[in-house]
Amino acid sequence: MPVVRYEEAPLITRFSADFVLGHEDGHHALFREGQVVYEDDRIVFVGRDYQGTVDESYDLGASLITPGLIDLDALTDIDHLLLDSWAPAAREAGLQWSEDYFLSRRRDVFTAEERQFIREYALVQLALHGITTYMPIAAETHSAWAESYDEMVGMSQTSRRIGLRGYLGPAYRSGVNIVRADGERDVAFDEDLGRAGLADALRFLDYAQDLADPLVTGVLLPCRIETLTEEIMAATAAAARERDTLVRLHCLQGVLERDLLQRRHSVTPLQLLERTGLLAADLLIPHGLVIDRNPLVHGADYGDLGTLARAGVSIIHCPQTSFRYGSALHSFGTYLEASINLCLGTDSFPPDLIRGMDTGVHLAKIVDGARDAAPAERYFEAATLGGARALQRSDLGKLEAGAQADLVAFSLGDFRDGVLEDPVRTLLLNGTARQLTHSVVAGRIIVRDGAVPGVDLARMRTRAQTLFNRMRGSYSERDTLHRSADELFPPAFPLATDDRP
Repeated sequence: MPVVRYEEAPLITRFSADFVLGHEDGHHALFREGQVVYEDDRIVFVGRDYQGTVDESYDLGASLITPGLIDLDALTDIDHLLLDSWAPAAREAGLQWSEDYFLSRRRDVFTAEERQFIREYALVQLALHGITTYMPIAAETHSAWAESYDEMVGMSQTSRRIGLRGYLGPAYRSGVNIVRADGERDVAFDEDLGRAGLADALRFLDYAQDLADPLVTGVLLPCRIETLTEEIMAATAAAARERDTLVRLHCLQGVLERDLLQRRHSVTPLQLLERTGLLAADLLIPHGLVIDRNPLVHGADYGDLGTLARAGVSIIHCPQTSFRYGSALHSFGTYLEASINLCLGTDSFPPDLIRGMDTGVHLAKIVDGARDAAPAERYFEAATLGGARALQRSDLGKLEAGAQADLVAFSLGDFRDGVLEDPVRTLLLNGTARQLTHSVVAGRIIVRDGAVPGVDLARMRTRAQTLFNRMRGSYSERDTLHRSADELFPPAFPLATDDRP
């Protein structure tokens, strides 16, 4: 399908607001009554009292303009946390594939066209929440296996049309988490599918390179570490070195993962990363929770943080998702003190990094027992500068002359926002990303006055609900006990007598 690369835009554009989070001497700095001016896709001025001429100007008044937010574990799927974040132990196993489903009945819940719509729905959500740069994550639970080359090509076209900056590649795996007939958790493998998935991922790297679009960068996105064989992990590491590309691998995220790897490989996840050559500066690890310092492991420093820091690995911290599944980083301040680059991800719905940052600030207070354990500014740096460092992009994550014209604006003028103290702290404590009014990526306005031009949100919402209902129903066919969706996901309160079927 044809892709509209850029809309016609004025040559020089100025945004002004009561507050602009600029950049000075390597750090963010706040300008009161500030301005950001960009020409085409590059910022030419950040400060006050710009004296040059402009072709178009936006005065946003009681707003905070910041660098575009960078989400490196961005949900590009329909929300599943609604279903699986609250299940008691008796039902939790029913949310995984049964061994029988893996062996003989696995299928795609959605058609290829429906899958592309789901991608579009999710990308519009990212744009409306102030995400300008993203690296996608989607559940493979509802697919026959993982993601294909064709699916990712279609998603890249949608991403370009909306105008987001994407670091993309099809997710691939050699195995899948299952529940055996005896109720035990395990991983079932199909190495041929793993090899085919890696081949698709390498093919997409070639596609992205040939596309030569600065908004599409190919990366390697293998799935969870326990679903990969050593062969695929080592081949991924070799391909990353040969092609000079980033790798993101979900690992260090749970005790079950650690147990499964020790059972299969007789090493910890971190040791397996070292053994396969993946532990390097081009590796991004979502979550990174379960290392020696975690109370569920040792609760003391046996050297894991030092190992991660020496390798130059970036940890994609997803505080809101961790909180909702009952875990926390131990701790944000400790990782920073160890010189580990922390960036942020949303990982689930809503893709709201403002709420995520606020959650992280308060989780850190509990973990470290101090109110200043993780100040708001450190989290905001992770959402901008930390993401840019992980992507090895010195032109992202900041508003200064020469940087990419990626910026977002959040309104601070609603009565419900309360009184204003520091604009960043006030936004995190009292606000959400739904206060976004404008978003600019590479000089193109992709959200204007809180809307994505040309997108029918009501139509998308209706169709997304229909597909979510089908996804919810599909859990029954994978459940070892074949429970109905209503048994797996009962309502918070019973239906009133008059509302029962």
